[in-house]
Amino acid sequence: MKKLLISLVLSSTIGAAAQTPAAAPAMNKPTLTLTTTAFDDGGIIPNKYTQAAENGAAVSPKLTWTNVPDGTVSFALILHDPDTSLQKTTNEVLHWMIFNIPGTARELPEGMPATAQLPDGSIQALNLSKKVGYMGMGARAAGPYHHYTYDLFALDTKLTLGPDATQADVMKAMDGHILGKGVLEGRFHRP
Repeated sequence: MKKLLISLVLSSTIGAAAQTPAAAPAMNKPTLTLTTTAFDDGGIIPNKYTQAAENGAAVSPKLTWTNVPDGTVSFALILHDPDTSLQKTTNEVLHWMIFNIPGTARELPEGMPATAQLPDGSIQALNLSKKVGYMGMGARAAGPYHHYTYDLFALDTKLTLGPDATQADVMKAMDGHILGKGVLEGRFHRP
């Protein structure tokens, strides 16, 4: 009788535990989001921000971001053209690379100056033209639109690199430190 009673108690306890609803899943925090008012994500980039700008004086668009991951110390931004293959390699056209943007920042203003060291500690590296700062898009008119991708990385560290850093240097230094990534894409070819 004792064995039967113990068996019934154990069965009812196990059955009750199996019927207890699981805890509600934790709400996922939205991911890092990069936007601009200059063009829609996936839309056509206006000439003002390209090599087709008046007098060839392209300016960088204003960029803003939200949903920053906890623990972000700095940001890195890389603007590249994935529709190219330079000299038959996997290298793409690097239009802009800026890193060590403070973790408290939530935007880059339009028309960033072409200065390697910025007052807030941000560092701009050389673009494909071997110039510091932003280089406007320049895909030829004869051919399809190119997709220009702005990749914003939230990092748990500052990078110990200078303005002479290559894209490969920055990617390697970021490895293992990326808390989140936001992507914005625009399309362009010359008129």
